[in-house]
Amino acid sequence: MNESPPISAYLGIDVAKAKLDCALLVDDGKKRKFLSKTVPNTPEGYAALSDWLGQKGAAAAPACLEATGVYWEDAALALADAGHAVAVVNPALAGAHARSLGLRTKTDAVDARAIADFCREKRPPAWVPPPASHRALRALVLRHQALVGMQTQEKNRLEGARDAEARASVEIHLEWLATELERVERAIAKTIDDDPDLKAKRSLLDSIPGLGERSISTWLAYCAEPGRFASARQVAAFAGLNPRHRESGSSVRGKPRISKIGHAFLRRALYMPAMVALYKTEWGRRFRERLAANGKPPKLIIGAMMRKLVHVAFGVLKSGKKFDSALHGA
Repeated sequence: MNESPPISAYLGIDVAKAKLDCALLVDDGKKRKFLSKTVPNTPEGYAALSDWLGQKGAAAAPACLEATGVYWEDAALALADAGHAVAVVNPALAGAHARSLGLRTKTDAVDARAIADFCREKRPPAWVPPPASHRALRALVLRHQALVGMQTQEKNRLEGARDAEARASVEIHLEWLATELERVERAIAKTIDDDPDLKAKRSLLDSIPGLGERSISTWLAYCAEPGRFASARQVAAFAGLNPRHRESGSSVRGKPRISKIGHAFLRRALYMPAMVALYKTEWGRRFRERLAANGKPPKLIIGAMMRKLVHVAFGVLKSGKKFDSALHGA
């Protein structure tokens, strides 16, 4: 009697703010097929997904999802709690795999299938859920970023407000926002102080010229989880700072640009530190002058310094040694 080959299954999830498009790749050794399901990106949706996977005999299937903004983490935590090995992949890597498959249609369902195939082909390492203190810090940093955005909007409204009552309303809201920002900043500092690992890492990052409190807390929120990144290059790709070259034969030659396929919050948090390093520090000035002498334009130099800060920060945290201009110089 011939035994049936084992059935393997891989789950790919395309993450959006409101929903999860899921594709279950089922391989029985003879043929492969995709099963699809869409659920809300809510606790109720995660429960429905778990029930569906159980019905399909894939209750412990490895799962892959992209690190899309802030919308993936709750789903990843729910899947990990349910017993799945969850891989959180950079959108740039998943996108490159989708292109290699020659997919001509781009929909959420097609993206989910491509991610499931990526999971089967590449077998990416399992994501390790961050400690509670890291999750709390990330939530506070996100809240701070949201408040700063609201503050900017209200300041713009104040400039255009002509009615006295309207101006008074905006001014009251701005006062509240300033108070709330201070409260959240204190909470961020306390969260870091109360965790020995985060506190030690903050001290190391604080030694890097150009980095300030906001950029350090953002780095700690997104990049300080143990084992999350194996190299500085991975962090740069996560932030969308990896260079993208545009060449096609001899007819199309564009200037290299940063890809911007990655985490916009982290990328924005590195912009001002890069400017400070380039124009206010000796090591940054040497770096800028060397690239300028090689004909690099200012915009490219700023992007290069943002990447250098990533490499320096990663190296400082990995070695456990503070910034050394002789070691980390231009």
